[in-house]
Amino acid sequence: MVARVTTFAFEGIEAKPVDVQIHIAGGNQPAFMIVGLPDKAVGESRERVRAAFSAIGLALPPKRITVNLAPADLPKEGSHYDLAIALGIMAVMGIIPQDAMDGHAAIGELSLDGQLGQTLGVLPAAMKALELDLRLICPEVCGPEAAWAGEGNLAAPNLISLINHFSGRSPLSCPPPGELADGPAIPDLRDVKGQDGAKRALEIAAAGGHNLLFCGPPGSGKSMLAKRLPGLLPPLSAKELLEVSQIQSVSGLLERGELSRTRPFRSPHHSASMAALVGGGIKARPGEVSLAHHGVLFLDELPEFSGQVLDSLRQPLEDGEVTISRANRHVKYPARFQLIAAMNPCRCGGGAGDGACRKGPRCAEQYQARLSGPFLDRIDLFFDTPAVTAMDLTLPPPAEGTAEAAARVQAARAIQTERYGVPETSNRRPVNTDATADLLSKYAETDEGGQALIADAAARHNLSARAYHRVLKVARTIADLDGVGSVRRIHIAEALSYRRRKPSEKPGVTANALAQ
Repeated sequence: MVARVTTFAFEGIEAKPVDVQIHIAGGNQPAFMIVGLPDKAVGESRERVRAAFSAIGLALPPKRITVNLAPADLPKEGSHYDLAIALGIMAVMGIIPQDAMDGHAAIGELSLDGQLGQTLGVLPAAMKALELDLRLICPEVCGPEAAWAGEGNLAAPNLISLINHFSGRSPLSCPPPGELADGPAIPDLRDVKGQDGAKRALEIAAAGGHNLLFCGPPGSGKSMLAKRLPGLLPPLSAKELLEVSQIQSVSGLLERGELSRTRPFRSPHHSASMAALVGGGIKARPGEVSLAHHGVLFLDELPEFSGQVLDSLRQPLEDGEVTISRANRHVKYPARFQLIAAMNPCRCGGGAGDGACRKGPRCAEQYQARLSGPFLDRIDLFFDTPAVTAMDLTLPPPAEGTAEAAARVQAARAIQTERYGVPETSNRRPVNTDATADLLSKYAETDEGGQALIADAAARHNLSARAYHRVLKVARTIADLDGVGSVRRIHIAEALSYRRRKPSEKPGVTANALAQ
């Protein structure tokens, strides 16, 4: 007799059904084999199942037990196959009815005493089970997470409870979903004194989903501004929330099944490796760019990151996903994030007074040369934050804070949603930074003065095609913030004022000056 139990393997955040086939036959010597391309964690399931059975008073039959994980050419990784294997063996042994697992799928790791422990990927597994019209059996601690996919899933604390459930003695109940929390408190823009120009750049970045780089001396408020960006962004939509939560589920970041509508904010240290930033490792886990999906990735001390690591961001910045290639498969993770970065003008700091650089422009040129041109070409807004003086700190709090700026951002994004619509195949509301060249020619057409200005800037500063289009996208966002239907010369001028300058060039060129 062969018992079958459905479980799941994971490729990125996608759960793929796996048919666990259990066969017990006589033989001269007892054996317990798992086949079907298992990794070491799956192979060790033999000992966990054996010990768990012994703990609840069961013994494996002294026969040849074969477990086949089909399809056999799909790599199987992780310890979550334990529960499906144990339930299949109990079905063959007659401990639970042979048809008990019909209409069910199972995922969970067994401890040596028969308890079911925390398991990664329960949410995408529950969603796939719902799609296949199956009820998912998972550990009790993961029940609130599975409940977000729908009703009818079962959460069990241990193997004994499952035996009692299928025998009808003590049916298991369906757990309620976890809480929908607001997430950690986001600091307010009112805390930042001075830096009105930087706040304007931050608001433009939030309104259009643009990438932004702050450059200024230490203590000028670059990190403070970046940490306040999530407060300007609209809450996650239902589809965005589900996609973000699936990434957190396979990464083990969902606690007690609690979801948050606050957009992710990830701030890795500059010593992060390429695998930590873009994903990878032995089991191809998601990196920081995927954990920041639909949110913000903040890179402080930008030139201190490895150049190779930063250049690895170029593809996800363009495509919104990361492909991790292995010899036998390719794993894709979504990675549509907004990049906010901060850096000092030079290694010395580039401040005023005692913190001023004494090495001249060459120090700044050498420091900023660590950033490649193709990487910088993918950043829309560059802003030089001036040093904050003692006089600035004595000023009263600004009249406007996060709430006022967020209202303008929300209005601008509503205009963009109406303009572009929301594709049925997309989990994300499109913003100006997503606009293609065709859409820009349709919606970012400017007046004669604006055309002459951007044409002159493109020729004078040798703008690439990507940089040219990014100027138009930023100008379109500025016009949306102004509530204007057409892009005008003043909008082009302000967008050009946020382009990158060489270290030897003096900051402070205003949009009004460019528009003259």
